[in-house]
Amino acid sequence: MGRSGLVDHRRLVLATLALLLLVAGGIPVSSAQSTICKMPVSGLTACKPAVTPPKPSRPTPACCAALSKADMKCLCSFKNSPVLPSLGIDPKLAFKLPAKCKLSKSPPC
Repeated sequence: MGRSGLVDHRRLVLATLALLLLVAGGIPVSSAQSTICKMPVSGLTACKPAVTPPKPSRPTPACCAALSKADMKCLCSFKNSPVLPSLGIDPKLAFKLPAKCKLSKSPPC
């Protein structure tokens, strides 16, 4: 793995750990500035009921607003990650959110 690949891998690992800790509630977040893939942690939290089986709810306006600011390419890095299922999140439901929120940009993955 070259230097660039190592840096990208390290970023992915850090983003994955941050997502795991923040969404799972392992670390209290007091800053409204905290984001993952340009999506505020409060938005991730707002979206969790819409991506949690067996009976996901409709995405809330807060979820859709946060998702509209997200870096979709960055979020794609979590598509096949074991992190989402370990948090009770169904990746298939998660990647349907842009369409459910009627967002023009969809994940490029």
